[in-house]
Amino acid sequence: MLYAIKHVTRFEYAQPVGFSRCNLRLQPILWSGQEVEDYKLTIQPGGRVSPARAEAGLANVVRLVVEVRTRTLTIESTARVRVDRPIPVPSPTDPTLAQIALWARQSRDMSPASPASYIFPSPLIPLDPQIAAWCAQELDPSRGVLDAAIGLALRIQREFDFDPAATLVDTPPRQAFDKRKGVCQDFAQIMISGLRAAGLPAAYVSGYLRTLPPPGQPRLVGADATHAWVLIWCGPALGWVGVDPTNGIWMAEDHVVVAIGRDYADIAPIDGIVLGSGAQKMDVSVDVEPLEEVTG
Repeated sequence: MLYAIKHVTRFEYAQPVGFSRCNLRLQPILWSGQEVEDYKLTIQPGGRVSPARAEAGLANVVRLVVEVRTRTLTIESTARVRVDRPIPVPSPTDPTLAQIALWARQSRDMSPASPASYIFPSPLIPLDPQIAAWCAQELDPSRGVLDAAIGLALRIQREFDFDPAATLVDTPPRQAFDKRKGVCQDFAQIMISGLRAAGLPAAYVSGYLRTLPPPGQPRLVGADATHAWVLIWCGPALGWVGVDPTNGIWMAEDHVVVAIGRDYADIAPIDGIVLGSGAQKMDVSVDVEPLEEVTG
């Protein structure tokens, strides 16, 4: 599937801002099952853009500096991304969760995608006894890793309500867990917390879902916005496999990976500072248009 993606973020300031500096993580990364064919970043009223190092996680990071006085800032990111990613199929021969946890502890891989980087709690996803106990019901150490991953995702999708008014971007996982409500970020964080409590490497993914589903298929929750889901490391042979607890599905052809990190703080699409006074308003629009189906 070839997608045309348009992501527009517009800031409106109550008073003119004389200086702003932002980190942008908007360009999809090169990842298994996807290829970025074209990318363009447009800034209004303009600014200096330079490459920056990803301090944590897997992301394409650029630094934006705007030094003109302005009451608006518009950041438009467009991309063409080809996705050809099969749906995983659990098998009786899959490694067990006990094997995955052992291999992760033994790993000496020091790359950004090392499973060892994603075993431990992170600033926004602490370990929590109640979340751990609830998730553990799907995480028997003898269970195959793919079967357990989709089982936990389906349980979250089944027992939690999607409610954008229930949480904020900085709501801790435990609060969303207690409410049994939230958005994709909350569900991903709850699942990651439970997986890490079981000693399993789990990463936070920021990306997109296709806006228009195939004919006759239900519309996925989280389209028309940035989306979040989970990667679980499934051993050296299977590698990192994605699962979407908001929709109870695998990461496959409908998902476009933008960035991967320990939690949202590693890979927020836009963060930074402005020098000015007064309030600001931010509007975000996302469109993911399928251009052609993968054939062959």
